[in-house]
Amino acid sequence: MTTPSYEAGSTSVPLIDDTIGADLAFTVERFGDRDALVDVPSGRRWTYAEFGRAVEEIALGLLAKGVAKGDRVGIWAVNCPEWVMVQYATARVGAIMVNINPAYRVHELRYVLRQAGVGLLVASVAHKSSDYRGMVEQVRADCPALRDVVHIDDPTWTALIGDGEDVPRERLADREAQLSCHDPVNIQYTSGTTGFAKGATLSHHNILNNGYFVGETLGYTEADRVCLPVPFYHCFGMVMGNLAVTSHGACAVIPAPAFDPTATLHAVERERCTSLYGVPTMFIAELDLPDFATYDLSSLRTGIMAGSPCPTEVMKRVMGEMHMSEVSICYGMTETSPVSTQTRRDDDIARRTGTVGRVLPHIEVKVVDSGTGETVGRGEPGELCTRGYSVMLGYWDEPERTAEAVDGERWMHTGDLAVMDEDGYVRIVGRIKDMIIRGGENVYPREIEEFLYTHPKISDVQVVGVPDEKYGEEIMACVILRDPARPLGLDELARFCRGRLAHYKIPRYLRILDAFPMTVSGKVRKVELRERASEGLAAAES
Repeated sequence: MTTPSYEAGSTSVPLIDDTIGADLAFTVERFGDRDALVDVPSGRRWTYAEFGRAVEEIALGLLAKGVAKGDRVGIWAVNCPEWVMVQYATARVGAIMVNINPAYRVHELRYVLRQAGVGLLVASVAHKSSDYRGMVEQVRADCPALRDVVHIDDPTWTALIGDGEDVPRERLADREAQLSCHDPVNIQYTSGTTGFAKGATLSHHNILNNGYFVGETLGYTEADRVCLPVPFYHCFGMVMGNLAVTSHGACAVIPAPAFDPTATLHAVERERCTSLYGVPTMFIAELDLPDFATYDLSSLRTGIMAGSPCPTEVMKRVMGEMHMSEVSICYGMTETSPVSTQTRRDDDIARRTGTVGRVLPHIEVKVVDSGTGETVGRGEPGELCTRGYSVMLGYWDEPERTAEAVDGERWMHTGDLAVMDEDGYVRIVGRIKDMIIRGGENVYPREIEEFLYTHPKISDVQVVGVPDEKYGEEIMACVILRDPARPLGLDELARFCRGRLAHYKIPRYLRILDAFPMTVSGKVRKVELRERASEGLAAAES
């Protein structure tokens, strides 16, 4: 009889039953004189005792502004120390922090402020071409709930801190006494491929425990220093990063306001970081720096590569050339706080490069037939579902969309196609919507991409399906070359694939690109890539 594709994580270490504020206070008490936060661009740094005081000043300022339990406080800013402090300050006063993507334009900002009912917004003043102050002024009249705006590095920020000086600390203690770890503390808007994004609502219990167990799996202690070039507005930065760090008394290092490969390696070297995070494209950019070999990265031992499928060849270079022998792959989604599965430090090379690991403690995962909902056998592909403390409370003010994603038994349906092996390790083979059906054959782009990464001329690759009259869909490989001076043709690619891939998996089309369309968090916009590819073919044939 085939073993069902179901696994439940160990429960030997109990879940944390505290609020984020209470957990931070425990860390401050234990590790007050150790580094908590370093901002490399400005040279500022805080010990845990100093960080705790800074968070308290902001929390008192929020109380002075009239922020009540359950009020939504928006944060629209690039990576900076104030972002982190607002994260913990809002948790201490029982507000719900609403993460707003720094890349949002006016119409997206207006939607989020209105949909979440944001009453107070903390925002950057400007970054690169984004005039945050100007965009906020454009939408204020359309956002009736928005009563106040504070800009970081602005007199309004100084006033926020100053206003808190008149608030008795007993008021903050009284507020914290009213809080439960099951209260909502965060709304994160998931990337929408059609229409507007949905606001995944997460509790203290959701994200504190997820950050803690990700850090436990990485072996974090107070001696670790974690370089975070990933955005804080995303779970990767604020949960897997900040909360994993503070729940272990480690130190968070900010290399730059937004991802910069040179700044990242400089921060690792200067601060002797032991851990580095990134999506695959970030690691590729770092490895491809002309002066990469000049950086001393010997302090690194671990880190996380996540956010999108992790190419085997890139993973091998990260482990070897960046000294990250214990680097981990994490898999999850915003709606699950985010991590459900993770590779372990003692996993062999095949598992750490070919799977997304196995289930974390206190979480269940299963692979089901997307048509019947029945659990499939080990080795069979199906939709990955997850259940446990990490599943979101729901989409903010959207019960119907919540019911579409989380079923009556509290299983979150991920939309990802996965295969679970006999030892419980999970391999993601694609998105249900990305699967290519060519002449009745199911083709998983991930498998072809992994193979094409081994071609010596290919630096990065995405495989998409494009319309075809005969087969319904055909396969296109969209490729970024290692060296544009060394061209790659379709015939050469086909010869490379022949005899190694089934004939129906060999790409019919090849498109050479300089870059892929990306989200700010580093995920490839595959829907946009497929649309561009289809439009290009249609234009060529007309």
